Amino acid sequence: MSRILITTDYLKPGDSVDQLLREHGHEPVYAPFRGQRQEGEIQQLLSGVSAAILASEPVTAKNLEGAEDLKVIARSGVGYDTIDLAAARDKGIRVCYAPGTNHHSVAELALGMIIASARNLVSVHNSVKDGNWPRQAGHELRGSTLGIIGFGPSGRALAHLGLALGMNVLVHTSHPNDDISGVEFVELESLLNRSDYVSLHTRANPQSPELIGAHSFRSMKPTAVLINTARGSLVDEDALVDALEAGTIAAAALDVFDSEPLPARSKLRNFDNVIVTSHLGGQTAEARERAGLAAAQEVIDVLQGKEPSHPVDF
Repeated sequence: MSRILITTDYLKPGDSVDQLLREHGHEPVYAPFRGQRQEGEIQQLLSGVSAAILASEPVTAKNLEGAEDLKVIARSGVGYDTIDLAAARDKGIRVCYAPGTNHHSVAELALGMIIASARNLVSVHNSVKDGNWPRQAGHELRGSTLGIIGFGPSGRALAHLGLALGMNVLVHTSHPNDDISGVEFVELESLLNRSDYVSLHTRANPQSPELIGAHSFRSMKPTAVLINTARGSLVDEDALVDALEAGTIAAAALDVFDSEPLPARSKLRNFDNVIVTSHLGGQTAEARERAGLAAAQEVIDVLQGKEPSHPVDF
């Protein structure tokens, strides 16, 4: 019987993932990750297990020291930039992920953030709760321009939603695909210049600086809104704060941050025109079930000597 470490906080004993692993003769071991651990804790947890199912928990080369039995790390999600792939490769540890499991959830959250920003829903809600009755004007989405950076599953799903609402949809991607009628593929600068809402749906690149920085904000409309449901490292948060303070852009809606949980001292907490959520993009009941089962199946396949369906190339 192989011991399987599970740190994804929503996976629990007795659920469908637990049952699937036990049906294949494995013993799940739970240690939920909720934003921080004691020094050396994850290193100790990885020692003596054959596999690990993780959410966004960082796995460094040091964490892998002593993980002599570890054969596979499976992400219960689509990002894997928190895992040191080179260190895993050096130890012969397979790294897998779960694409195609949460893109509708991410796209729907991005759309919700766009609507909330367009109609000032958060600030109005807070004001009404405080006893006021604000009657400020918002904006219709129909006829406005949505710029999508990255055209993987969540970007494509958002494009469909934007088109259904009558928005003009611009896309910047290194892999244009014109099978969605009505989408216009453009260079990044053009997208930033023309978009009323800029939504990020691309992977982070640890070897390059932030995708959206001071120059990007200067290129955007002063009425534009930035939406990030992808990765916190894509945005220079200091430059974003400067742009918001200067009125260079109108607002932002952020589900991901450089440091999570968002530090109490972060200035991003202080703006009425900034929506902040707690990395909820893939956190629907439906997406959680799909992602957890997909990650568990990757673990089962690797431990049976099979090639996983979604390995990370490294």
